[in-house]
Amino acid sequence: MKHPRFLPAISVGLTLALTTLAPALLAQEGVTVDASGPVTVAVETPAQRDTRLAWWREAKFGLFIHWGTYSAYAGQYKENKNYGEWIMHTAKIPVAEYRAHAETFNPVAYDPVAWVRAAKAAGMRYIVITAKHHEGFALYPSDVTDWDIADATPWKKDLLAPLVAAARAEGLHIGFYYSQAQDWVHAGGAKARFPEGGGWDAAQNGDTDVYLRTIAVPQVRELLTRYQPDILWWDTPTFMTKERSAPLAALLALRPGIITNNRLGSGFAGDTSTPEQFVPVTGYPGDWETCMTIGRNWGYNANDTQLKSGPDLIRKLVNISSMGGNFLLNVGPTAEGLIPQGQLDRLAEVGAWLAKNGDSIYGTTRGPFQSLTWGRATRRGDRLYLHVFNWPADGKLRVPLLSRATSATLLHSPGVKLALHPEPARLIIDVPADAPDPVSSVIVLDLAEPPVVPPLVTRAASVTASAEQPGQPAANATDGTGAKRWRAPAGVKSAWLDFNLPAPALVQGFGADEPDVWPRLKQRYTLAAEVDGLWRELSAGATDGHGVVGRFAPVTASRFRITMECEKGEPGLAEFQLYQAE
Repeated sequence: MKHPRFLPAISVGLTLALTTLAPALLAQEGVTVDASGPVTVAVETPAQRDTRLAWWREAKFGLFIHWGTYSAYAGQYKENKNYGEWIMHTAKIPVAEYRAHAETFNPVAYDPVAWVRAAKAAGMRYIVITAKHHEGFALYPSDVTDWDIADATPWKKDLLAPLVAAARAEGLHIGFYYSQAQDWVHAGGAKARFPEGGGWDAAQNGDTDVYLRTIAVPQVRELLTRYQPDILWWDTPTFMTKERSAPLAALLALRPGIITNNRLGSGFAGDTSTPEQFVPVTGYPGDWETCMTIGRNWGYNANDTQLKSGPDLIRKLVNISSMGGNFLLNVGPTAEGLIPQGQLDRLAEVGAWLAKNGDSIYGTTRGPFQSLTWGRATRRGDRLYLHVFNWPADGKLRVPLLSRATSATLLHSPGVKLALHPEPARLIIDVPADAPDPVSSVIVLDLAEPPVVPPLVTRAASVTASAEQPGQPAANATDGTGAKRWRAPAGVKSAWLDFNLPAPALVQGFGADEPDVWPRLKQRYTLAAEVDGLWRELSAGATDGHGVVGRFAPVTASRFRITMECEKGEPGLAEFQLYQAE
């Protein structure tokens, strides 16, 4: 896994948005076309799309599995113990040596039923496994190569078919990750940061088109026809032109109803956007899914023991759900076929919380609030689920809401009504002295009408910048989507955005999404407000390229400024929001 620099920031969600492609490229995959003109594949209606994605939107939570011969290294090559699934590329291991090491990949402890039941107990509703990662190794017997489980390892048997059967027996959906472009063993496969057709070993040299035609396309056909997966999860479209992507996209017709992501390349948007290893501060429009590791690596590393806590993962799931996304959480099994106990423990913690609070996650949609100091909110029609991370010490939960509420109860105690006190632009709910749940307590709030909340003050702000690129103006930072961005011109390392509000507002926080590019921008920021003619610093710090949320003492002002500094690349923001006091 690695987030490629040229992924589109937002997917428009069309499974087969194939237009004006060379007819011969589709014809070779069995798609009948009129050779006299361009190909236009009919786009499904919104209702058809809703039907196709209904189960995925309902599911919310899935298991990612990164498993391959890299697992047999356990993160170590020679003296270095910090490698993950990119070990072959990072350590520049020669092809012959890497292939020989596959003899140590022997999953004698593999129990697909136990894996599926662990996922189900965690509250997960679907699984995606690496049928072929960048190392080019197939976890199933492939007819087009001997670099697969049947020919290159002592195991000799299919790993995918038993997992597919177990998943379907337990009522879970199943999908495959497939690295269509990057392949570090087969000649002609792409090698990130190397010229097309080359690599660090002469054995990797070859023609990219030959590789795609003889390895990638027939393997995708095998996966779709043999196993009929529910999801196809492409990754890293290095050197993938529209002409190269078209035959792979055409194969999707072999599995009607399949869901794909936005990583095939060259404008094939797929159905879902895929932020990697982070939760977008403002979320994405449309269907999106954060994929994330429990520790540091995707593949097994025996030294990767600093894991995210159970409460952290639960709150990440809540946060993602509150913005309408799905959470695809990864485990990295050993070469013997065991999921590390620490990772299983984390799954169990999330599952225990979901067993009690699942109604507030499954089948919900994006909540109406952009920010809440005390937590998050999900929605089901005119019902809101208020996820309280920070239980109010004074017994008063303040909800910035304009709609009329009819009742509030604790999810665990539906018979106990909580008192409601409507105020202008907010609702106050009386809550017990102690939080029912130490991680996320859920209050069910029923409304008499669809939820309406006070608008973000930044949506009405006049925005100016000290510098901006053509086509990436300051106004993009407050368009409410994160799909467009503000960027400073080339060579500029420090730039600011000014936000002038129509009237003074009491503000106590902010959220900033950064451009979804690789490598990450990793910027420093300073946020200030103009108070009595002087600039007062409110918040300052550094980002990791994945955005930032900040809180500060409430301040009343009409003019705010955020300064961004970036050593590598030009400063930029995809979305910036100011949050009023509740």
